[in-house]
Amino acid sequence: MAVSHDAPLDATTSPASVETPQQAAPAKLIATLALAQFGAYLAVLTPVMVTLALRVSQIVPEADRGAALGQVLSVGALLAMLGNPVFGALSDRTTGRFGRRRPWLIGGMLAGLGGLAVVAVGTNVPTLLLGWALAQLGINAALAALTSCIPDLIPPHQMGRVSGMVGMTTPFAIIAGSAMAQAFSGSMALAFLVPGVIGLVTVGSLAAVMKDRPARAGAFEPYSLKEFLRSFWVNPRKHPDFAWNFAGRFLVFTGASCVTSYQVYFLMDRLGYSDEQVTAKLFTGTIAMVVAIVLGSLLGGQLSDRTGRRKPYVLGSSLIMAVSLAMLATAQSFGMYVAAVVVFGFGEGLYLSVDMALAAAVLPNPEESAKDMGVLNIGNALPQSLVPIVAPAFLAIGGGGGNYSALFLFGAIAAVLGALAVQFIRSVK
Repeated sequence: MAVSHDAPLDATTSPASVETPQQAAPAKLIATLALAQFGAYLAVLTPVMVTLALRVSQIVPEADRGAALGQVLSVGALLAMLGNPVFGALSDRTTGRFGRRRPWLIGGMLAGLGGLAVVAVGTNVPTLLLGWALAQLGINAALAALTSCIPDLIPPHQMGRVSGMVGMTTPFAIIAGSAMAQAFSGSMALAFLVPGVIGLVTVGSLAAVMKDRPARAGAFEPYSLKEFLRSFWVNPRKHPDFAWNFAGRFLVFTGASCVTSYQVYFLMDRLGYSDEQVTAKLFTGTIAMVVAIVLGSLLGGQLSDRTGRRKPYVLGSSLIMAVSLAMLATAQSFGMYVAAVVVFGFGEGLYLSVDMALAAAVLPNPEESAKDMGVLNIGNALPQSLVPIVAPAFLAIGGGGGNYSALFLFGAIAAVLGALAVQFIRSVK
């Protein structure tokens, strides 16, 4: 029978197909899971953080580069937002002998690498749009399957620590991407392709060692327009905790996107660094931020698993990120910028260490973990699309297009509201 998304599993549902893992996950699986997360985010975040801005700067006049970058990032983020739950739903339904996650892990990263190659050789904005769209769709197909591996394979008693370890790889991906952008500053092709190849190899290593089962035959209705539309929906009345977690994610990542999408131009416009100088400055700031993220991730994951509580850490981490955004709003020197991103990093580390554990705890249906995690991931991806759209309005306050204080204060308010939203979750402490 088809498993209803909004109803509890009934007695006809195979318990073996949906049970939560109880045995401790082996170290090899955890290591490859973390490496796969590192590689996938290295491939997609290096362009978001550094190389796309530099590529746009190479081919677009200075006066138009902010709008052009916003256009490319917004289209890519929109496709990521739409693609993640759709690919997640398709992954949940995959019945082939290679399992329901492996084909999307490998196929997605191959498509993503192809898109990065198009961006690397593109000489105009439409070509960059096409390549980045393909890259985002491909890598998000892989991420949809990858994200679901945590609720699929990790038992609850390890969830906080593993979430912390996996989440901690994202800042390492950022710092590695910044280093590669600096190392390959003379070759934009290598700056895009090397992270993509690393992503393919690391995700492939997870696909090689993980246990993956195909979807149960007949567990889902045929994929139709109705099922496509349902890929973007979880009933908030029937699953209010899921809805509050989504709202919190969306608001916190709105604040974070103000930093990730515009820190390159902040360093160039407010602090006056050139194209040649900004990669080195960004690399220095990223190193400081990563150290703070690691500390926050390790501390949050250990304490969260030990106490069995998630919400206090989400609340505290979101408020810390809001403080860092307020610091950035007033930063007038590189030292102030570094101090702000260190605070931001510690808050982000705390958040990442418990966010995945909290998300796994409020999933409505284990049979559809990839689809439902994809819906939650809209909360991550949608701000990447919306912030570049609304940012010019904040930057233009007062005239001149460089009001980063207004932009970062907007992000701080969003992070505070995200912290408050999570407190309405009832099923998780």
